[in-house]
Amino acid sequence: MMADKYRFETGDWVQGRSRDGELIHGYVENVDSNEGIVKVNVVDSDNEKAIGKSIWIVNRWTKKLPDLIISNESELLTLIDLALLSKDEQWFMELSAKLASIKKKPEVQTKESGLRISRNRISNLGEKR
Repeated sequence: MMADKYRFETGDWVQGRSRDGELIHGYVENVDSNEGIVKVNVVDSDNEKAIGKSIWIVNRWTKKLPDLIISNESELLTLIDLALLSKDEQWFMELSAKLASIKKKPEVQTKESGLRISRNRISNLGEKR
């Protein structure tokens, strides 16, 4: 469906172009479906002044990035630290369980057995306190 291509949710990682043509990479903070725009917290851009700011972008100029698959111990440990810092108990438990399963079965993890991270957990950081 064409409409699904432009359906974004808070926390989705996206890449796109700003109104001024800047390439941006960040996560969705807010969605205005009526206007067809998303508010993106910019974590990387070819315009350094845009990094760290939130900007509104037209849906058509934005695409959702694929889910991240985590399957090795060092990546999981980094995410566990992040879960602790953000006080996200549910995410911590999910990551710890995955880490325990990797330690029990140290054989090579396949892509299908990896943990799928599809949303930006940090975007909810302020809501949890």
